[in-house]
Amino acid sequence: MPAPHLQLLPPLRETRETRETRETRETRETRETRETRGPAPATGDDELAQRARDGDLSAWAEVYARHYDKLLRQLRHLTGDLAVAEELAQETFAQAMASRARYEPDRSLEAWLAGIALNMARKHWRSRQSTRKAHARLECVTAVADAGPAAPDRLHLQRERSRVLYAVLAELPEPLREAFTVRELQGLSTDEAARLLEISPGNLAVRISRARAHIGAALRALGWLPREGGAS
Repeated sequence: MPAPHLQLLPPLRETRETRETRETRETRETRETRETRGPAPATGDDELAQRARDGDLSAWAEVYARHYDKLLRQLRHLTGDLAVAEELAQETFAQAMASRARYEPDRSLEAWLAGIALNMARKHWRSRQSTRKAHARLECVTAVADAGPAAPDRLHLQRERSRVLYAVLAELPEPLREAFTVRELQGLSTDEAARLLEISPGNLAVRISRARAHIGAALRALGWLPREGGAS
């Protein structure tokens, strides 16, 4: 059973309209390409990365189609905001294109893009960090928690719980927040998360443990988790 604080985050979902629009567009583009060029051979990431590094725009279109969804999911978990994640995903690909000459072929294309996305998320968090804003967010969260049992509907409650969790995450030091987010929310394995953050698995475990302690204490103080010893 997942830890209580993990239950605060609603599942990532793409709206039906967005998905249908994207899938319709991709299906049409694929059909038009086949009609004009014939079926194309499958391209591995190594070859695709080399073509992208050389500035091949068709390769970049394929990189986008192949990796967008996973990067969006990563950024959604890192920021807690789908709209922000979509914007940062676009910036990630733009930055990747601009810095393509620095791509190292011995690193996987997926890992390179994930690293750029992580840096974009870091910039986002740092731009919104200030003591006054943080306190204002937590005051709003406390007001929601104090609203009591005149509870809103389930979907609204899920959104408020997610807002609470990300308000608490905003108070964590960056290393603890990132470790908790990529391992516990994004769901990367220990090895994957450690590689992304460029730390050892042992260091990752320490950071996650500290993050859990901070988050648990904050959620109990705000009334979103029962206090230790069973008191509410």
